[in-house]
Amino acid sequence: MTTLRLRPEGPADEPAVARVLAAAFARPDVATPPEVGLVEELRHSPAWIPELAMVAEYGGEVVAYALLTRVGVRTDDGRVWPALALGPVAVARHRQRLGHGTAAVQAALDAATELGERLVVVLGDPAYYRRFGFGPADRLGLTSPWSGLGEPWRALVLPPSASEEPPPPSGEVVFPPPWSRV
Repeated sequence: MTTLRLRPEGPADEPAVARVLAAAFARPDVATPPEVGLVEELRHSPAWIPELAMVAEYGGEVVAYALLTRVGVRTDDGRVWPALALGPVAVARHRQRLGHGTAAVQAALDAATELGERLVVVLGDPAYYRRFGFGPADRLGLTSPWSGLGEPWRALVLPPSASEEPPPPSGEVVFPPPWSRV
C-alpha cells in the first residue's frame, strides 16, 4: 500500500516542486507562472525557513507543496514582530481532491507550531483555509496590500508555546520583496 509521506523540501526536490507549482498555477498568458519564480526567490532570501517548506510525496513523487515564509507585522509604534505567510500551496493535477494539499498545509502549520511561531497569514479561498482555523485577518487588526480583497485575506493564531504568552500584535503585515512581483 502506498502512503503519503510529509517532509520538509530538500534540494533534490526543487525541480519537482517547480513542476507541481507550474501545473497548479498554469495560465495561457504566461509560459511560467509567477509562483514558480516566487518560490525560487524566497529560497534565496532571509524569509526562507527550510523546515517550513513542506512536500507531500506519494509513490516517490512530489504531489503537493505548502510553503510558510517569514513576514513581519509592523505595529503602530514601528516595531516589527515575526509572523509567517502561507503560500504558495499547490497539488499535482492528477492528485487533487485526495487530501494531499490539506495534509501538506497541516504538516507545515504543525511544524510552525513546534518552532514556536504564533501567526500565519494567507490570501486564498476562505472555504478551503477555514478548515485549518483561518479567519478574516481584519478581525485581528491585520492589514496588507491585499486587505482590500476582503474575505480571502485570512489569518491564523497558532497555539502559544507558553500559557502566559500574549496574543500576536495587530498592524501592517510586511512581505519580503519577492512577494511584490507576484
